[in-house]
Amino acid sequence: MHRHLLTPTVFAAASCILAVTASYAQSVAMTGVMGSKVLLIVNGGAPKALSVSESHEGVRVVQVQGDRAIVEVQGKRQTLQLGDSPVSVGKGLPSGRKVVLRADSRGHFRENGFINNKPMVYMVDTGASTIGIGQSDAQRMGIDFKKGLPVTVRTANGNTQGWRIKLDTVRVGDITVYGVDAIVSPQPMPFILLGNSFLAQLHMTRQGNEMVLEQR
Repeated sequence: MHRHLLTPTVFAAASCILAVTASYAQSVAMTGVMGSKVLLIVNGGAPKALSVSESHEGVRVVQVQGDRAIVEVQGKRQTLQLGDSPVSVGKGLPSGRKVVLRADSRGHFRENGFINNKPMVYMVDTGASTIGIGQSDAQRMGIDFKKGLPVTVRTANGNTQGWRIKLDTVRVGDITVYGVDAIVSPQPMPFILLGNSFLAQLHMTRQGNEMVLEQR
């Protein structure tokens, strides 16, 4: 199963990631380098290790050197480096509703939003494959998570059972996304973790202490 960041490293937002979005809704996350291969997540899918000249869902690796990689998307090249802010690659930029988030004193992006029209507090976590919800929050929002698919969730205290569900709506500012995958964990969580099942459907850029989410 995908990695679910439910350990203390979640709240440090320690994952190195680089999201790349183009006009054809390509989302690419650089999560690691293994020798001559780079580890990419394309469109929120499973991590894929690619060597130079290999392609995955329209993303081709041109060069891998140390903690950097050059990829080509829609005929345009971009140098990626672990820990860099998200950049845009491809032909043109998307347009639509936009939300500007500002980092807190610890560098985290936290704000208020809605899940299934119920209020929630979220933290952007670009290293999580899906939205992460603690059981108490799920109960508060009236989510019947036990009808979801049982999955194994890794926590600070070992593995435990969670549930994979699909949320009707997730709303952040003026942006609403429908039918979003999420994992409910029995472990209490201080925030909803806003992962790539939501973020990959948006255009995301970061400059300094600001992150801009834009709906296509």
